[in-house]
Amino acid sequence: MSICYQPEVLYRPSGFVSNTVLAIDDQGRVDTRQRESSSKVRTVSLPRRGLLPGFVNVHSHSFQRLIRGKSESRRTSGKNFWSWRGTMYHAAAQLSPQDVYDVARMTFLEMALAGITTVGEFHYLHNAPDGRPYDDPNLLSKMVIAAAQSVGVRIVLLRTAYLRSGYRVATDPGQIRFFESTKNFLANAEALLNAYSNNSRGEVRVGIAPHSVRAVPLEDLRELAAWSNEKKLPVHMHISEQVAENEACLSEHGVTPVGLLAREGLLTPNLTAVHAIHITDEEIRMMADAGAAICSCPTTERNLGDGIVAADEVMQAGIPIAFGSDSQAQINPLEDARELDYHLRLSHQERAVLDQIHDQPLAPRLLNCATIHGARSLGFAGGELVDGAPADFFTVDLDHPSIVGNSPEDLLSILVFGLGPAAIRDVAVNGKLIVRDGKHELEEEIIGQYKEVYRKVWGTAVQAERAL
Repeated sequence: MSICYQPEVLYRPSGFVSNTVLAIDDQGRVDTRQRESSSKVRTVSLPRRGLLPGFVNVHSHSFQRLIRGKSESRRTSGKNFWSWRGTMYHAAAQLSPQDVYDVARMTFLEMALAGITTVGEFHYLHNAPDGRPYDDPNLLSKMVIAAAQSVGVRIVLLRTAYLRSGYRVATDPGQIRFFESTKNFLANAEALLNAYSNNSRGEVRVGIAPHSVRAVPLEDLRELAAWSNEKKLPVHMHISEQVAENEACLSEHGVTPVGLLAREGLLTPNLTAVHAIHITDEEIRMMADAGAAICSCPTTERNLGDGIVAADEVMQAGIPIAFGSDSQAQINPLEDARELDYHLRLSHQERAVLDQIHDQPLAPRLLNCATIHGARSLGFAGGELVDGAPADFFTVDLDHPSIVGNSPEDLLSILVFGLGPAAIRDVAVNGKLIVRDGKHELEEEIIGQYKEVYRKVWGTAVQAERAL
């Protein structure tokens, strides 16, 4: 049976409209031909709700949810990204396949409650803790996919190739769960792709992710790119997150990562460069000419001290920007949207820096980064509520204290720059509600199982429970 959701206001590409419905066919897609009055349509009233397209989280490492708050001291985690990795490796080394599932469910639950309907999981945890492959080399990939299916979010599993610790760098024992040969990686990626080929509603997709230039030698990168082009898959890659990454690439190849990809013909419209912070004006032009995209992760990038992406220059060049929660320091797509501009305000000592880039107002452009651009980066036609698109959406309480006092004309700007996470009330994927009035039906179970993994990894009980 088809469904019509009837909110107070509905977001369309032209803005919020009143007195309308979101009609969804029996395949979970938006269908404007459906009519509320039809006898075959079930109407769901959503009084005092605003309805918007679901957020697309392009770059996630779900297991890193475990280290939130655990790496905020120089005494324990050092002063930079490279020392921070030790905390991350400690968590990664402790996890059984069931733990990977339980942590991913917790992460995806938090995403769903934040209005995220699709996640791109940049997945490089492949092997057993001793570095040996499981009998099924895709076991951990499948556990993460199963976690997304349990929560109900759409997932694009970006299976990640991690072949070495770096150029002329000794193998890091903290990375032994990540490593595969190129031959094995391609065979395993092919098997994973085939395992989810009969997925008619597109709730599980597969892409590939050569981790970085430092982790994938050039010959292997060429082979991975050729395979992904043949399969027409999205390709994601960490690029120029750190100055040291650029310096290592210069030592090995004589050019920076963007320059290397351009020289090798590997900058393509299928490529999303994750971070792309330390890039030059010329490299921005190269990426724009190639039709590549950038995924910015502002809440993680500020947490790690990575630097600030030149979003003003990137947008001016016409490169689409998407967002990712990356290390899960926070899971809040609108916080990422705000920080994209707020970081520039701090560095430029000016307000609303991105507002001067295009004729389109700033709020809808930032929303597009969190929705449409993310969907395109992950290779599917979503992120907007138009005919034939997946009916992925969330609703907000129009009377919530963080946004109260709005009108349809100013609501989007108030949402983008002021929405509190608790204002998000309902979330749907393919028209099916996975969050109702701020609650997920599996919430208590998921949180309880996550607590057990947390205790195992950190050897401590939750403080609140100690007091009981």
